[in-house]
Amino acid sequence: MQVDLCDINGEKTKKINLPEEIFKVKIKPALMAQAVRVYLANQRQGTQSAKTRGEVSGSGKKIYRQKGTGNARHGDRYAPIFVGGGIAFPPKPRDFSLKISKKQKKQALFSALTSKLSEKAIIFVEGLEKVKVKTKEMVKVLTNLGLRTKNLKTKIIIVLPEKIENLILAARNIEGLTLIKAPLLNTYAVLNNDKIIFLKDSIKKLNEIFLKENEKQVNGKMPKEKSRKKVVKTRGRNKKNE
Repeated sequence: MQVDLCDINGEKTKKINLPEEIFKVKIKPALMAQAVRVYLANQRQGTQSAKTRGEVSGSGKKIYRQKGTGNARHGDRYAPIFVGGGIAFPPKPRDFSLKISKKQKKQALFSALTSKLSEKAIIFVEGLEKVKVKTKEMVKVLTNLGLRTKNLKTKIIIVLPEKIENLILAARNIEGLTLIKAPLLNTYAVLNNDKIIFLKDSIKKLNEIFLKENEKQVNGKMPKEKSRKKVVKTRGRNKKNE
């Protein structure tokens, strides 16, 4: 599977091969939705907490007598209807985390990348790591690639093969632009952005992470199971059938 590779001036330089196992798979919307839900749930800290009326510090004395005042019946002043009182059914610390298998997570990511590629929302660029540490230089590159206009704010993500300091410094002050390393790429990051920029080395990194791992699973030798001898119970002793 071949696609165009651009330089930082937006000109197409040559064709590169993409692994079909990553960029040309069956699109599974339900699996992508599940992966996004799990990712967002796992971002929640679950530390929110508030006090009930029993936890508010203060006197439990009855604020006025039960009958004869013309007011409604009340106990202490820390009931939920009073200012400074406790909260009815308050939030308490809890674990929001969900689980998804590695295989499902991988398939969801491949499905999202395939979907974005079919929409022509992925751009492959070389030479981007040589950009000077200046915001205007990065803005110029985005303009050359047709990703930045005056009237449209496009959410863009750049996939890095590793930490590239000058690129991070040049891009950190641009609204709507985020950077992520290839090992940390996930389904939510792919679907939550309008355009994705892949560096040439980022594709190699994805190959190393995902495809070579599959090769190890296929070519790896599974440990042989030890043959078990059937034991037949008798009255006096156990005899092994060989």
